[in-house]
Amino acid sequence: MQSNLSPKLGDTPDARLHVGIIMDGNGRWATRRGMSRLRGHEAGVEAIRRVVEAAPGQGVGALTLYAFSSDNWRRPKTEVSALMALLRFYLANEVEALVRNGVRLTVIGRRDRIPEGIAHAIARAEAATAAGSALHLRIAIDYSARDAILNAATRAAGIVDLTRERLAELITGEKNLRDVDLIIRTSGEKRLSDFLLWEGAYAELHFTERMWPEFEAQDLAEALGAFHRRERRFGGLQAIAPEEVPSL
Repeated sequence: MQSNLSPKLGDTPDARLHVGIIMDGNGRWATRRGMSRLRGHEAGVEAIRRVVEAAPGQGVGALTLYAFSSDNWRRPKTEVSALMALLRFYLANEVEALVRNGVRLTVIGRRDRIPEGIAHAIARAEAATAAGSALHLRIAIDYSARDAILNAATRAAGIVDLTRERLAELITGEKNLRDVDLIIRTSGEKRLSDFLLWEGAYAELHFTERMWPEFEAQDLAEALGAFHRRERRFGGLQAIAPEEVPSL
């Protein structure tokens, strides 16, 4: 990873955009090229590096990537094992660069079903990068938005005067996390697939035919450009600037 993670002057991650990406198309990208699906996932990791490097300079303060859904356990065991091995590799080889470039890493989703060694590696990576302020990188692993909402509702039982802000904290595991401004999905599919349903209640949606391994910094810039050309009213009649977006 290159050392070019420089936020815009005067920006802080909380003031900048929150972008979610459904990274779709790794397997199809590889199959169309006569390669194994594993090679597609490996190319997808390279795309993650490119986007993480580009995001801060494009006004993104938080980036949530959908890496492995709770439904992905249904895939062949060989593919699941390969994906877990790739995750282990990423954690072992990228943390130093994330620290150097001021990227804070957190992982959302369940941890009781992933291999214990990977769960420990996640905890170490989160601790090592906790001081990062250039970008908050959130990776969703064994993640289901509906499960996150259900679990939060269970924990909220008995709380008097429950507010949206408090429920959001229970769902996301964080205080004052900015709602998602833009959700991007690659590979031409046009659905959310149980991703950020609470945080993305008012997110703008951007669908691209580009397969995830092909996704470049310019593709992110184009998606953000389209986002900035839209009027966001949040149920009102007057467009609202990003810094005025109400929290759920």
